Amino acid sequence: MTQIVVGIADCQTSSQRDAALVTYALGSCVCVAVFDPESTVGGLLHTSLPESSLDAEKAVKNPFIFADTGVPALLNRCGLLGADRSRMRGWLAGGSAVMDNHGIFNIGKWNQLAVRKALRNAGLLTFSEDLGGHESRTVRLELATGTFWVRSAGADQQLKANAGFARS
Repeated sequence: MTQIVVGIADCQTSSQRDAALVTYALGSCVCVAVFDPESTVGGLLHTSLPESSLDAEKAVKNPFIFADTGVPALLNRCGLLGADRSRMRGWLAGGSAVMDNHGIFNIGKWNQLAVRKALRNAGLLTFSEDLGGHESRTVRLELATGTFWVRSAGADQQLKANAGFARS
């Protein structure tokens, strides 16, 4: 299986059936994963800040940093590979308060809200979510099966495209 690593403030898409998209160390960042089961096109966005109005110049250079510019870019990339938005499944993970136990900055919460707003504006609902808390996460989207995995605190959770939320 080909593994495609998605870095912080990065986005990767693929139509390779044998590919798995993976991102590591999601803390306050939010991962948006999308998958079209008919075309087997998937994408993963690792966004780190809520809104491009924080730094418009930076958003032009790298739209994936911000939720409001990264989500549309992710969906457009998937569309170029043959995905149909009406068939897409979406998952969210991350948005935790890893270094903010007292909720002073709340960047994870702001990222969650911004990603949900961007998805709503794009007309895409999430199929399942694993957000918040105080731990970091690693996620994986397998294009052969459309299975989305979330690993946190030493335990695997499996979010399946056809079965909702399940734990393994």
